[in-house]
Amino acid sequence: MAVQQFKDRIQLPFTFDVNKMLEESLALKQKHYEYYKVISLRAPAHLVDSSLAFPTAVGDYADGSWTAWMDTPNLEKSPYLKGIIDEFSQYTTVNLVRLLFLAPNSEVKEHTDPTLALEEENSMIRLTIPIDNKDGVEFFLNNSLVSMKEGECWYLRLSDPHRVLNNSSKDRINLTIDLTPNQKIIDIINNS
Repeated sequence: MAVQQFKDRIQLPFTFDVNKMLEESLALKQKHYEYYKVISLRAPAHLVDSSLAFPTAVGDYADGSWTAWMDTPNLEKSPYLKGIIDEFSQYTTVNLVRLLFLAPNSEVKEHTDPTLALEEENSMIRLTIPIDNKDGVEFFLNNSLVSMKEGECWYLRLSDPHRVLNNSSKDRINLTIDLTPNQKIIDIINNS
C-alpha cells in the first residue's frame, strides 16, 4: 500500500491570540538563558513530579508509544495555553508540548527529527505556533524559508532537514504540540 505524500509545510486553519500566549510564555520564562530554553507544558508522566527534564535518550522528539503523558505545573499556570492544548485534544492524543525559546543572535543548526512526519511509520506530528517571531527570525525547511506569522498554526514535515536563525534582538518563542496522527488530523491537514 502506498503511503500518502503531504507537502512539507501546511498552514492549518487555526489562529491564536498572540498577546495572551506571549504573556503566559514570558511568565514561565523565569530568567536569562544562554542559547536555547525549553519549558515543558506536557511531559512524560514519570517526569512531571521530578525535574521536568526530557530523557536524554529521546532528545527533542518521541514516537508517542514509550510513555504516558500528562500536563505539567507550567501548563496548569497557563489557562490560555491550556485551552489551546484542550482544543487539539478533541481531535487526537496530545503528547509532548513545549515552549521553545531561542536567544537573540542564535542558531539551531540543520537537523532532522526522524519520527515527526505523517509519512513515517509510527510517526508523531508536530504543530508549530509562533508566539514571538520578529523580523530577523528565519525558519528553513528543505533549504526553503517558511514564512510563519505569530499566532498561526503550521504542520511541518520535520523528518526533513530544517534549521532556525534568530538574527533579531529578541527571543524567538514557539509553542510546539506533538500529536498522534489519526484520520481527523489528516483530514484537517488535507483540507488546509
